[in-house]
Amino acid sequence: MRALDFLHISLADQTLYGFAEGALCLRLRVSTAVNGPGERYGSGCTPRGLHQVRAKIGADLPLGAVLRGRRWTGEVWTPALHAASPGRDWILSRILWLSGREPGRNRLGEVDTFRRYIYLHGTPDCEPMGVPLSHGCVRLRNTDLLELFGRVPLHCPVRIDEAPCPDWATAALTE
Repeated sequence: MRALDFLHISLADQTLYGFAEGALCLRLRVSTAVNGPGERYGSGCTPRGLHQVRAKIGADLPLGAVLRGRRWTGEVWTPALHAASPGRDWILSRILWLSGREPGRNRLGEVDTFRRYIYLHGTPDCEPMGVPLSHGCVRLRNTDLLELFGRVPLHCPVRIDEAPCPDWATAALTE
């Protein structure tokens, strides 16, 4: 599988589109913020605009590893652990930590994506994809995140916007 050189996340589609050399290679369902789009610190919204993958965390962790504060807790998610921790915001398997690239929009001050700890991360399999339910991050299936993690280099550009992408939603994937 080719490395990806650009990611586009459509809030309308609740889908991540991955590109290599300008060709659509990957399409994954996601779950973004229940509070919708927004950049302000404390908003619980998913930030829009151009970002980059600033850090990749968890490369050697097991599938379903529970992360807190960007560190493995030693736990691996199970339905029993989920039931024992109602209301927990699960960050699982891997983290792709985003940093804004547009000063005043999603970088620096009260709109800084990196300081807001906005990630692409795994979530329990019982959580729905395609429905906005996160606290601002972009949630993915754990197996999808593992594939994405291996294909995305540091500093890979990530565009997040509100527009639907009907052509990409139905286009054949190249590889």
